[in-house]
Amino acid sequence: MMKRSTLGWSSVGALAVLLVGLIIIFNYALSGWQIDLTANHLYTLSSGTRRILKSIPEPIDLYFFYSSKAAENVPQLRAYGDHVENFLREVADQADGKIRLHIIDPRPFSVEEDRAAELGVTGAPMNSAGSKFYFGLAGTNSTNGHEAIPFFDPSKQRFLEYDVAKLIYRLAHPQKPDVEWYSGLPMTGGFNPQSGQMRQPWLVYRQATQLYDVHALRPGATSIPADTRVLVLANPRNLPPATRFAIDQYALAGGHIIAFVDPLAESAAAPDAPPAAGGPDLAGLLASWGVRFNPNEVIADSALALNVAGPNGAPSLDPVIIGLGKADMSQNDVVTAGLSRVNLDTAGSLSPIKGAGTTFKPLLWSSTEARPVAAELLAGMTDPSSLLNAFKPTGKRYTFGARVTGRVKTAFPDGPPKGVKLPSGAKVLTAAAKPLHLLVFADSDMLADFLWVHTMNLFGQPIAEAWASNGDLVMNAIDNFAGSDDLISVRGKAGFTRPFTRVEALRHAAEVRYRAQQQRLQQELQQTEQQLTLLQTKRNNKSTLILTPAQERELQHFEAERLSIRKRLRAVQAGLVRSIDELGTELKVMNIIVMPAAFALLALAGAALRRRRRGHTGQKREHT
Repeated sequence: MMKRSTLGWSSVGALAVLLVGLIIIFNYALSGWQIDLTANHLYTLSSGTRRILKSIPEPIDLYFFYSSKAAENVPQLRAYGDHVENFLREVADQADGKIRLHIIDPRPFSVEEDRAAELGVTGAPMNSAGSKFYFGLAGTNSTNGHEAIPFFDPSKQRFLEYDVAKLIYRLAHPQKPDVEWYSGLPMTGGFNPQSGQMRQPWLVYRQATQLYDVHALRPGATSIPADTRVLVLANPRNLPPATRFAIDQYALAGGHIIAFVDPLAESAAAPDAPPAAGGPDLAGLLASWGVRFNPNEVIADSALALNVAGPNGAPSLDPVIIGLGKADMSQNDVVTAGLSRVNLDTAGSLSPIKGAGTTFKPLLWSSTEARPVAAELLAGMTDPSSLLNAFKPTGKRYTFGARVTGRVKTAFPDGPPKGVKLPSGAKVLTAAAKPLHLLVFADSDMLADFLWVHTMNLFGQPIAEAWASNGDLVMNAIDNFAGSDDLISVRGKAGFTRPFTRVEALRHAAEVRYRAQQQRLQQELQQTEQQLTLLQTKRNNKSTLILTPAQERELQHFEAERLSIRKRLRAVQAGLVRSIDELGTELKVMNIIVMPAAFALLALAGAALRRRRRGHTGQKREHT
């Protein structure tokens, strides 16, 4: 017995020594190694983010304000907070010392809390005592510029990498991006001859001029300025050949273009005049970029129609003025994710051209209760709600907006059009030098104030209140394209929070069985209660004060059946718990034994390979 006991303790000691040895070898052999085994590579930086980090000219300070102690009682928030912290550490590690990360847990009414507010990080109120929960990021550069993510919204966790990369890019490149704007709409303001007064610019244009260095591209321009970060084309009509060729060359050079085309631009029409049918002459350029746009068709949608004032002033559904909800917008693209509603008016449709060599990703789309309508028909129609009479949808979803990327073909294969004089030294591109980045929307009226803004008069000052997200969509689009190609390439990843799908499947299957038996039990209880009520009625009848043997047997049978069903229900619940426990055991074995053993073997193999290389090197030295 003593020998067995001694042998057992010796084995335990040997295993302990072996475990410690493996840990030492593991730390030595795999120092600096990192393998991201998550399904969606949550901890792996994209190539675009890595290039942004490598191109930082001067050191940047990042301040992660996170109330970690306050999050201890909220497991989901604590898990996401730890994920953000680990991600920021990875960003700092990959920046070659150009990023200094500071992790701060602000105490109530402390200097750190004041610093957070100063840098633009907002705290969420926690209680009536004034304590706040902080979960945001701020950054500063060497020129005292600062950017901030006020609060990491868990619902936007798929865009964590993009938001952080954008903040770093802005700190590294603090100058306002140059935006060239060509518009065939009266959106820039000016004198209104009908009213005799100055007309205010549209709100979306005013917002753009506040955030970016916006220049109006003059009609007849023969080139796009070389420092243009974004080119916005808002319902460009009657483009001269020289300007179309300049846009073509900008696209071939890998430009960033946001285009709003329209088969029936009501905002471009003169007051009290019907809109002119026929879309802008950008369809040819779009075709060379792999996008098919029919300027003669408007999409009517009976399911998304908005209530507007009809000809007699009464509200009626207009199938060509439609409101898109979250289900009608891509939640996987940074431009449209998180928007609540986008309104369109007489929008057309877009589709990819096969073999064009570009990728076409829809951002906005119709319901299946939609169909195309001739733009010429709508131009003279006084009551579009009449389209709903005998409305026959095609059952197809039509794309209103899309992101297009790739190397495009020129729309001028024979060279510059006749009469076009190029600037001296200009080089004509006949093939794409870089991939084009294009956001195209088949509606330009979506930019107009009436579709998304209410204007109120407060003490003589006009106050704009947004009731839709049209402006946010445009700002998101410019913001996305105002960065470099590296920033644009950073895509949203799958969410950090992942449900236990196998556990939920087991639970759901057991609940289905449980619910079926529970319903059967309830039916039997209901039938028995009816029988008991009937027996009670008989008891009230003085002629029958006691139950018959048959009735007694019936009650005993019910009691036995009820106990049996309860037993089966407990068995179902026990089976559920047992299945989950077995799955948990499998996961524990994988995490505690299999994975460490695999890494240990990998470490041993790496150490052996390293010794072999050293041995070969030593032998070579001896021979020499």
